[in-house]
Amino acid sequence: MSELNELLALSPMPVPEALQQLQPHQKLEVVSWAKNLVSHNTEGIDDLYNAISMIVKFIPNFMVIPLMVEHIRPRIAAGVCIKMGVDQATGYANDLPLEYFSEVSHHLDVVMMARILEKMKKYQAEKFIQYELMHHQARMIDIARHLETITIPELKNSPS
Repeated sequence: MSELNELLALSPMPVPEALQQLQPHQKLEVVSWAKNLVSHNTEGIDDLYNAISMIVKFIPNFMVIPLMVEHIRPRIAAGVCIKMGVDQATGYANDLPLEYFSEVSHHLDVVMMARILEKMKKYQAEKFIQYELMHHQARMIDIARHLETITIPELKNSPS
């Protein structure tokens, strides 16, 4: 049941055993209910992301970055980045603290992350890639499959 798996992928929580025991038609009912619930609870979020992305265009990065890191959760920052597009998101990615940008990146699809990395300043991109290889290697490998113009740098502490 791919729809149920897609829905469950939205949450880091484990799948309740009771869901596994349902009949296929019951699983479809749960999926339909959950999709309606998510849709209802996130109504207007895309408009909010769009509005934030338009507003921050007119505020210098040195003012936006500290506010973003202190007051905007990574998942929301990722939603705003999606609305901004790769070029504007790259401008912020170059200036965000590494750990925060890593958290944001986990809410972006791998293709968008690859495009951002390709446009980032070389030093910043290399720092991010090395950090991800050390902390989230599988995710970085998924992103690397979509890279076109940069290569993965070797880890400083990797055995040769």
